[in-house]
Amino acid sequence: MVKRKVKNNSVIPGFSLTMGITLLMFSLIIFIPLASVLVYSFQLSPSEFIQLIAKKNVINAFKTSLLCSFVAAIINCFFGLILAWVLVRYEFIGKRLLDGLIELPFALPTAVAGITLSKMYSDTGILGRKFATLRIKVSYTKLGVTIALVFIGIPFVVRAIQPVLEKLDAQYEEAAYILGANRVTTFYKVIFPELKPALLTGFGLALARGIGEYGSVIYISGNSAKDQTQVVSYVIMQKLNYVDYAGATAIALVMLIISFTVLLFLNIIQVRQTKRTNNV
Repeated sequence: MVKRKVKNNSVIPGFSLTMGITLLMFSLIIFIPLASVLVYSFQLSPSEFIQLIAKKNVINAFKTSLLCSFVAAIINCFFGLILAWVLVRYEFIGKRLLDGLIELPFALPTAVAGITLSKMYSDTGILGRKFATLRIKVSYTKLGVTIALVFIGIPFVVRAIQPVLEKLDAQYEEAAYILGANRVTTFYKVIFPELKPALLTGFGLALARGIGEYGSVIYISGNSAKDQTQVVSYVIMQKLNYVDYAGATAIALVMLIISFTVLLFLNIIQVRQTKRTNNV
């Protein structure tokens, strides 16, 4: 039998060229910058590395960044799910405008967002004045940092859930209603299992973004070592200003490991959840 070669017609050029361009862009944008962090970090001895990381202000900065990012990601999962649900399931005046405003944190410079939020939530600000009457201080506290991270992280959750909701077949819900399930049971038994992988993806992206955020939190945090409102990105910038490249790269390496671990762990959960859902 004579085997005929099947031509794979495509608008994009062949595999070799496209793969070469992909690897080139990956190396220039991702691999080489990350590798440079590893190279500088490996120049430190283990004792020097631990000494740089174990400083009190560095440990407090990691605690602040991780805690505020985790809390903000949880809040974003709750409100992001509601926002995505409203945008997909309901029709109302101004829907397209609201849908476009969801991506405002992507387009708005983070420094502008930080200045605006710090002014709004200060004791003399529009919203901060209300909290001040309740003896709640927002700006220059961890609460302010969390609010800023909620602002920049909400689009990740909404855009992760929205496509899944749009493709979700309404027949599953109708079948649940016919079988006697109420709305709460239908949501948790039928809808939520389908949304869980997307929700975990949005959570992971919001958490990873929050850990390394700088512009939106630099003003509202107050950067106080005494009040433990310094974030990791600020400590790195501070060390670079003092030409402490060793300390900056050591902290950057730990941040890299944390972010990679978070994304890897959440991707594993997402894959397992997707397999379980597909097998049901």
